[in-house]
Amino acid sequence: MSVPASPTDLQAVIGLEVHLHLNTRTKIFSAASTDYFGQEPNTFTDPLTLGLPGTLPTLNARAVDLAIMFGLALGCDVSGFTQFHRKNYFYPDAPKNFQLSQYDRPIARNGAVMVDGERIGITRAHLEDDAGKLMHPLYAPYSLLDLNRAGMPLIEMVTEPELRSPEQARKFLTLIRAVAQSLGVSEANPEEGQMRCDVNVSVHRPGTPFGTKVEVKNLNSFRSVQRALEYEIARQTRVLQAGGTITQDTMGWDDGGGRTFVMRTKEGEADYRYFPEPDLPPLDITPEWIERVRAQMPELPDRKRERYVAAGLREADADAISVDVPQSRFLDAALRHDPKLHVQKLANWLLTDVAGWLAAREQSLTASHLTPEHLASLVGLVEAGGISGKMAKDLLPEVMEGADPAALVQERGLSVVTDTAAIEAAVDAAMAANPAAVEQVRAGNLKAANALFGPVMKAMNGQAGPDVVRQVLNARLGL
Repeated sequence: MSVPASPTDLQAVIGLEVHLHLNTRTKIFSAASTDYFGQEPNTFTDPLTLGLPGTLPTLNARAVDLAIMFGLALGCDVSGFTQFHRKNYFYPDAPKNFQLSQYDRPIARNGAVMVDGERIGITRAHLEDDAGKLMHPLYAPYSLLDLNRAGMPLIEMVTEPELRSPEQARKFLTLIRAVAQSLGVSEANPEEGQMRCDVNVSVHRPGTPFGTKVEVKNLNSFRSVQRALEYEIARQTRVLQAGGTITQDTMGWDDGGGRTFVMRTKEGEADYRYFPEPDLPPLDITPEWIERVRAQMPELPDRKRERYVAAGLREADADAISVDVPQSRFLDAALRHDPKLHVQKLANWLLTDVAGWLAAREQSLTASHLTPEHLASLVGLVEAGGISGKMAKDLLPEVMEGADPAALVQERGLSVVTDTAAIEAAVDAAMAANPAAVEQVRAGNLKAANALFGPVMKAMNGQAGPDVVRQVLNARLGL
């Protein structure tokens, strides 16, 4: 494609291929364990994984159920026949010299999800086995091969080319991760290779045919996806503006250098020589099978968002929490502990003070010692007037480490003072110590009362209720 263009009239066309490791105890076609992450290389293998002669695959039924569930959540058609094919390719990470995948009969097809109010079509989602992993030691004249990952059950999901910006692609991936985690289909942790993404991207002038697409492979973080798309869109735009031609290549991504690089010329379907797997019969996904799986499906992020908004949570906060599965589970557990608490009050603490404490320590919510019960108790103490907001913030670090806030308040005598006689005495002392502020207030400068409020709270060691202090101050000042 060669199109002279101005800098502003080209539009990106983006499609994604998302790979998810499924939550099964064993690999997709053998009894080898899937609990390989962080273990010694090549210790989670078996004869089938190694591609030894005479081995036969046995399909993992749990993987099929999870794929059906994922397809239903994406609005896909999962009914009827599905079949495995051999996808032939010769590479060191594929001991069998083929991958068992699904060619023209995927397990899920023709679905869609909504991102920012726009429909993004799901072309297909199919099952396959993962390859091994090649490692390239720096400056070494050789590569290493770890086959622990080989045979892991994968869902590959392919979108229609309907995404139009890197930011929209990132939001789409955030939603897909939330769906997978909510269902328990996958942990979808990019850092552990449980969620990987390839992107297909081209640019064209609206109203003209799509341009030549380029594929960028094996992006293992949402940030990398966004950066790779931004770079590749800019690169293709520059080439076309200069009168050049885009070639259909497979690219890699140099995260440190922030640029793509050519890996190989793109293969076509004919290169893989697909043919039906002779050792696995086709499956018939019946209506009864579908309904059995549907009955096991938990609440999805979109429904969770609706529930939060209906309960009084701000829409922006509902958007953020509903796609963060650890946060949403934590919030729901805290609300179950104390149903009287308003969802917004809990969310404010979760999204600000708790999130800030975790970010400062580069720690996740699930890795912390904070419990939903303790956060509910802390927020409840503030809302009931048992402690002030400042006291709660002072106690938060210990609560984050697992301390019971109610026990801390009792042990340290931190309950808010409601004895108005003691507060009145502190107010009188503050007024006597700062007559100028008193005169300013009585002359109409109401903001001058703040010069009295601080000393009163200090005299009460922060244990006086702010509202009570204000009431007493106003009464003494004749307001």
